[in-house]
Amino acid sequence: MNHTPFKIFLVVLVASLFLGGCEAQKPFIKPSLDGEGEVFLYVRPLPHEARQLKFTISKILAVKDDGSEYPLNLAFKDFSNDSVGRQRFLASGVLPPGEYAGLAIGVGGATLQDEEGDERLLVPEKPARIDCRFTITQKKATFQSLTFNYDQSVTTGYSFNPVFTVTPAGKPVTGLTGYVSNSGSNTLTVFDKQYLEVVGVIATGAEPKGLAIDQLRRRAYVALSGDDAVEVLDVTLGEITNRIRLKPGDAPEELALTPDGKLLLAVNSGSDTVSFIDPVSNLETGRVKVGNKPTSILLDPAGTRAYVFNILSQTMSVIDLPSRTEAAAVPSEPGLTRGQFSRNGDILYTVHDMSPFVRVLSPFPSLALHQRYRIGMGTSSIKLDTMTNLIYMGKQLGSEIEVFEPSTFISLGTIATSGSAAYMTIDGEQNNLYVLSGDRKMVEVINLVTKDVVGRFDVDEAPFRVSLMGER
Repeated sequence: MNHTPFKIFLVVLVASLFLGGCEAQKPFIKPSLDGEGEVFLYVRPLPHEARQLKFTISKILAVKDDGSEYPLNLAFKDFSNDSVGRQRFLASGVLPPGEYAGLAIGVGGATLQDEEGDERLLVPEKPARIDCRFTITQKKATFQSLTFNYDQSVTTGYSFNPVFTVTPAGKPVTGLTGYVSNSGSNTLTVFDKQYLEVVGVIATGAEPKGLAIDQLRRRAYVALSGDDAVEVLDVTLGEITNRIRLKPGDAPEELALTPDGKLLLAVNSGSDTVSFIDPVSNLETGRVKVGNKPTSILLDPAGTRAYVFNILSQTMSVIDLPSRTEAAAVPSEPGLTRGQFSRNGDILYTVHDMSPFVRVLSPFPSLALHQRYRIGMGTSSIKLDTMTNLIYMGKQLGSEIEVFEPSTFISLGTIATSGSAAYMTIDGEQNNLYVLSGDRKMVEVINLVTKDVVGRFDVDEAPFRVSLMGER
């Protein structure tokens, strides 16, 4: 009996289910701001004296000067010492431009624990007013930080009327700034590396994905997959200052900047090309064709060649940057591919989310495959620490990062995380590993010496990339 047609049918069926499943899981993409602005509210950790208190928020309204009210979208509702033991993303909303007098917070219920258990408190029937003036500007995001006042909120032991003070966050020192691109909400989350807290939100164009930071010139570049463009961010000012137009349908997904900052590369997953962009003139100066559906890019340490991973053609394109040509195209393995160079740049490691192997290759021109080590399916992120040469790997499913010795790929142990590791980078100044968890919409910060989690902060919808000043 000939089983070949049946096998072909199974392969086609599995591929169709996989691609269809990926499409079905594509997150909702929020429209870009047009005539509106946005507000984002974060709440600081509850004070120690509130450890016996629990309360629920039913709604938050932005109140304009004329008295009109606009509901915000709540990120969470239940307040307790456990749920708000750190800074949390509380609410956000698209608002008409203008002057706002404050916020109004509706309370669903509150309890205070005593010796006999949880005592139910009386709560106000109408939303509690918070006076805090702020301005909403077209196509801009406004950030507000809320601090809960326990002494003024709980009165006579039986009544609860929430009191918050609201203050705009101060700008961090430029060298201590980091960013997360949120492709589902068209924003950049701005955080402070020193305090490991969110300090601002920047509105961007549609579907911000890849990030590249020019450390010397204090610029950040953001790939706008939904707008076929790259936005330029002035890190010092904290503002978008320019937009680089690409071709319709390019859908840029990843970016890479050469070490000298003179050439920016955009991986265009929609047109199967890589664009060469001049960061001085903010113009595309050329492009090269690569494989089918390029999704990620890696520069060699010298900045003379780019390695582009093409998910559908299962190939790796090597681009010679001086000549701006494809120097080689070599077979890869199935699935989304990520790569890292060894500390000396003489070994290239690649991982693939649909293959259980990590590949160990020589760089161009040899590109010889030295070894394949089995590490298990679903590897989604890889980061090599150039200080120790250790390799950190995260999986799509699971809540841990595995640490490997690179010459033998013997596992040296795992680091527990709160969610899957979609992307990782290392802060060279404070020796911290930043782990972006897309399923938890959170960044976790792990000290590489103690392996302890030293910070966590919330981000927005469909976070794609984390990047920071001083990363290695």
